[in-house]
Amino acid sequence: MENPKGVKVAHTIEIGKVNTLVVTRIIDHGVMLRNHNGDAEILLPQAYVTDAMREVLAPVDVFVYTDSEDRPVATTQRPAAMLGELAQVEVVAVETYGAFVDWGLPKDLLVPLSQQKQYLRVGDRIIIRVELDEQMGRLYGTQRIGRGFEPARGMVPSQKLDALVIARTPMGYKIVVDYRYEGMLYENEIFEPIAVGEHKTVYLKQIRKDGKIDCSLQPIGRQAKVRSAEAVIVQVLEEAGGNLNVTTKSSPEHIRSLFGLSKKQFKAGVNRLIEEERVKIRNEKLEIVS
Repeated sequence: MENPKGVKVAHTIEIGKVNTLVVTRIIDHGVMLRNHNGDAEILLPQAYVTDAMREVLAPVDVFVYTDSEDRPVATTQRPAAMLGELAQVEVVAVETYGAFVDWGLPKDLLVPLSQQKQYLRVGDRIIIRVELDEQMGRLYGTQRIGRGFEPARGMVPSQKLDALVIARTPMGYKIVVDYRYEGMLYENEIFEPIAVGEHKTVYLKQIRKDGKIDCSLQPIGRQAKVRSAEAVIVQVLEEAGGNLNVTTKSSPEHIRSLFGLSKKQFKAGVNRLIEEERVKIRNEKLEIVS
C-alpha cells in the first residue's frame, strides 16, 4: 500500500504533536489511521470524520493524545498547547492527586500534585507547559515551567519574536519567547494593554549575561524615536483636538483606555509635560498649551 503522492506521512505516531497519517480502514466508530511504516494504527473517532476522510489512503492531519484508558487517540481539534508548549488554562476540577485543566480537548489535562506550585482551586487560571510521561505514554501539565528554559543564543537585536506573557512583576512582565527563553518587558516601555496569558509579538533588545533576554513591544528603531510616555500623551491629545476629559486623578482604566499607559506612567509623563509648560490641567481637562 503506497502513500499518496506528495504527502509526507509521519514515520512514527508521536503523542502530543500533530501527525500526518493516512486512512487504512473505515469502521463504525470512525476511521483507522496509520503511519508511513504501517507499524502503528490509531482511531479517529466518528465525530471528527469528514466525507474527504472516508477514502482509503486519504491523508489526515491529527493531534494525538491518550483517552481515559491511556490509549492513543486522534483528533482534528487542537489543544491550547501541544507537547513542550505553554498556555494559560483554567482549572475545572480538583482531586487529591492533582487538578484537571481545560486545554481545549474533550478529555481534560491533569496537572499532578507534584507539578503544582500552589494549591489550586476550580476557576484558577494558570500557566502550564505540556509534558509527556515517557513510561506511561501520557501527557500532563506542569506549572514548573522554568526547568524547560534555555540560555538564549543565536539571536540578534531587533529580531521579531513570539512571546507568551507569564507573570506580572514590580519591574514589568515576565515572558517566555519561543517556549524556550525567559525574558522581560519593562513597565516603563509598555504603552498598550497587556495581560498574563496573552501572546505578543516582541522585539529583542539584548541577551543578558544570565542567558535571559530583554524585549520590547515596539520595533527598536521606532521605539527610540516616539515611544515615551510624554510623546504618547501629546500625540493622543493632538489627535483629540488638543484636550481630553482626563486628569492625573482619573481611574487607571480610563487612562489605559485613552493612552495605553499605566496610571503611574501617565502621571509621571503629565508632570514632566506640565513642568515643560507643554500641557496644563484646567476644568478637569488635560490640554495642550497653545
